[in-house]
Amino acid sequence: MLVLTLLGLAAFTQAAEKRAGSASAYSSNSAGNYKLSSISAPVQGAGSPGSSSTWKLTVDDSSNGHKQTIVGFGAAVTDATVTSFNTLSSSDLQSLLNDLVTSSGADFSLFRHTIASSDLSGDPAYTYDDNGGSPDTSLASFGLGDRGTAMAKLLASMKSLKSSMKILGSSWSAPGWMKLNGKLDGSTDNNNLNDGYLGSGVGTSGYASAFAQYFVKYIQAYKDQGASIDAITIQNEPLNSQSGYPTMYVYADESAQLIQKYVGPALSNAGLSTGIWAYDHNTDNSDYPQTVINDAGQYVDSVAWHCYANPVNWTVLTSFHNENPSVNQYMTECWTPKGSWNQAADFTMGPLQNWAQGVIAWTLGTNSNDGPHLSSGGCSDCAGLVTIGDNGGYTFETSYYMIAQFSKFIPTGAIILDGSGSYSYSDGTGIQSVASLNPDGSLSVVIENLFSNDVYVTVSTNSGQEWSGNVPSESVTTWVLPASS
Repeated sequence: MLVLTLLGLAAFTQAAEKRAGSASAYSSNSAGNYKLSSISAPVQGAGSPGSSSTWKLTVDDSSNGHKQTIVGFGAAVTDATVTSFNTLSSSDLQSLLNDLVTSSGADFSLFRHTIASSDLSGDPAYTYDDNGGSPDTSLASFGLGDRGTAMAKLLASMKSLKSSMKILGSSWSAPGWMKLNGKLDGSTDNNNLNDGYLGSGVGTSGYASAFAQYFVKYIQAYKDQGASIDAITIQNEPLNSQSGYPTMYVYADESAQLIQKYVGPALSNAGLSTGIWAYDHNTDNSDYPQTVINDAGQYVDSVAWHCYANPVNWTVLTSFHNENPSVNQYMTECWTPKGSWNQAADFTMGPLQNWAQGVIAWTLGTNSNDGPHLSSGGCSDCAGLVTIGDNGGYTFETSYYMIAQFSKFIPTGAIILDGSGSYSYSDGTGIQSVASLNPDGSLSVVIENLFSNDVYVTVSTNSGQEWSGNVPSESVTTWVLPASS
C-alpha cells in the first residue's frame, strides 16, 4: 500500500513538466488538502486582489542580487531510517526512493548520514571498531557490521538513482576505547577524545592518529559498497555531552588541531577527496567554527549549523558570511515534530535567506513510533519526513511536503536572489519568502504564508516583471515564473 493521492501524483508530474514558458504555482498547507498541489498560477501585473489582504515582495534578479549557489536539500539517513525502510517490499522501497530523490517526487539531492550509532539507532549503541572496549590502534577490528553495511547499501541505492547526490557523514562519538573515559556512552565524565589535548591519556597525542584513520577506513568501506562520501564532520554537536546516547565533547581549538594535524592529512594521504565541514552545532556559538576555519582552513571550507539555539537566529549565517565570504554554509540538522506544520518550512527558509547552500532535516524516515531509537536517551519523538507503517506502506508527513516546496523547484545549481518584503510579527504571523534563478532561466519564488487567511501577493523584480496571485492560508506556495525575455 502506498499512501499517495492521485492528486499528489498529478501535481508531481505537472511540476516536473512545467518549468519555464508560463507561470505555475504549487502549494502545501497545514490542513493537508494541498500536497505539492497545482493551484491557480500568478498573473502578470497587479491582478485583482478584491477584498483579500495584500502583500508586496521584491526580487533582485540582476547580477547584483546573486547570492549563494544551491547544493541541495534532503534529510538524515539514520539507523532508524534504514531499519524502517528495509521492512518495505522491494517494489515499495523502490517507489519510495524514487519519490525522494528523483524529479517524480521531492528531488532531494543532499543527505547526511550517521557514522555508526546516533540516538536514532536501536539498542545497543555501537561504532565500527568497538573491539570489546580494548584499544585497537591498528584498527584491525574495524568493520561496518550488519547495520553499517545496511546503511551503506541504502545510500548506494539512493545514489544509483541520482549520481549527483551529495552525502555528508557525521560521527556521534569515537569508539569508547579512544576516549578518556573508555566509554561509548553512559557517562559525561571525561567524555573527550584521548588525544592529549587535556594533558592526560596515552602519550602526547593519544589516539589522534587512530581517530583520523577511523574516518579513512569508514570512507573507504562505504565507497566499496557504492556510497561515496562527499564530506564529513568529525563530531556531531561537539559541545553536547550527554550520557544517554553516544556523544563526545570536542573543544574548538581541539577540533581545529585534530583536522589540521591528523584527519585532513590522513584523508589526503589516502587519496580521498572527501571534504571536512566545521562545527555541526547551534547558531549561538559562531566563535567555534571561526576558530576551526582560522586554524584548519587548509582542509575546511564549509560550516554546518543546527537549529536548536533558543531562540534560533539564522542571521548569524549572514554575519559569518560577511566575515568569511568564501566559506560555504549549510543547515545540517533540525527536527521535524508532527505537531508543527511550519517547522520544516521555517528551518529551510531562514537559512536560505542567510547564505546557506543546503538544508538537511532530522530525519528522513522512522517507524510509526518515531524509531527505532536508543532506550536510554536522545530524541524519542523525532518523526521522519516519511513514516513507515507497521504493516507495510509509507506515509509522507507534512514536513516532507514543506521541504519539497523548496527542493522540487530550487534545483542544484540555482542561485538564491536578494529580495525584500519578508516580515514576521511577534505573534508568529507574517510572510516569508526566498527566490532563486534556476539553471533553465526560470525564477522560483517560495512564499510561506503564516496567516490564517489567504493573502494576495505581488512580486516585483528588478528586471521589470510583476506577478500577482493568491497564496493560501498557512501554506508554503511556490511560484515558478518564466525566464525574462
